[in-house]
Amino acid sequence: MSSSAFPTVPASADVVIIGGGVMGVSIAFHLAEAGVTNIVVVERGDLGRGSSGKPIGGVRAQFSDPLNIELGSRSLRAFEDFPHRPGADIRFDTVGYLFLLDSERQASDFAAGVGLQNSLDVPSRMIGPEDAQRLCPYLSTDGLVAAAYSPADGHARPGLVVQGYAAAAARAGVTIATRTAVRGMDTAGDRVVAVHTSHGRIACSAVICAAGAWSARIGDMVGVHLPVRPVKRQLAFTAPLAPSAPRIPFTIDFSSTAYFHNSDDGLLLGLADPGQAEGFDTTWTPEWLELFRTVARHRAPALADMETAGGWAGLYEVTPDHNALTGRSGELPNFLYAAGFSGHGFLQAPAVGEGVRDLYLEREPFTDVSPLSADRFHRGAEIRPEAHVV
Repeated sequence: MSSSAFPTVPASADVVIIGGGVMGVSIAFHLAEAGVTNIVVVERGDLGRGSSGKPIGGVRAQFSDPLNIELGSRSLRAFEDFPHRPGADIRFDTVGYLFLLDSERQASDFAAGVGLQNSLDVPSRMIGPEDAQRLCPYLSTDGLVAAAYSPADGHARPGLVVQGYAAAAARAGVTIATRTAVRGMDTAGDRVVAVHTSHGRIACSAVICAAGAWSARIGDMVGVHLPVRPVKRQLAFTAPLAPSAPRIPFTIDFSSTAYFHNSDDGLLLGLADPGQAEGFDTTWTPEWLELFRTVARHRAPALADMETAGGWAGLYEVTPDHNALTGRSGELPNFLYAAGFSGHGFLQAPAVGEGVRDLYLEREPFTDVSPLSADRFHRGAEIRPEAHVV
């Protein structure tokens, strides 16, 4: 792979992609596959070491609006085909996604979502508490009203996806400059003309910001407002289980956001702390686990006392309406962006890579992503907030 800590960067590029996470390398792969040459991906650390290195790997099409459903569905198809295109084993496991609902209001809202999903060929369905327990034997049905389930969803390994896209992009001639920080950008008129890095200046024809939780800082360099804020999220792994865990869906208690799924010889556990302050801190704090255990004692009692064997903390890149920012700057037309995915970046990366490719090439996209433009906040046209769950 043409990836290294560059002593110097190329003097020029047609496209500079800022960010070497799953979004950046997906965009690079899709651009190169479409015949775009002279692409440089700039990453301040190593590939996938930001948010892309620490997600839970869930992939789904169970969303509440048509655009996110389409992005999820298209990405699911791409994950299924990943061994052939771009060509890598990502350990994609279609165990399904199971949302646990404890009120009639939640059940009604999810039923409406299932109807919309079914109209877009997503095989989700509403099920009762007993069926949910059969799918996930850890569950207690006490207080459970209903569940929403789609067997086509599942989880994959984010690191393998990043490596797969990056390797294919490098084979196509993309330069991947790791351990190379962006220091600033030059503009002339309504164009970005150069990117300044810790290893030199790159004259360029276009810039694509895929810097995740750091995207607001990149946008500020050229006066493009990208309302992205970082929020820490934590997860943990159980010690190896004996007997081994049953194969279960990616299971989410909707009210609390507690979730769990199979991971190697144990389970992965997580929950979004509602009191978590904004910021770039990624220190894992084991005492956070008590939040999960409190929920588990009621919803999945066997999980509450399982021994854990470490965990990690990563960053969500959150926008005001918890929907992504994907588009082209109105002020600087050669500055494009794909950021602010609010926990959905990994699962939407294949489709967004295609979408940004189409934006760059100014060709008919597979779907209209204009509702995700950052300008929506200036127009007062926020999208219906997507539920802030994994």
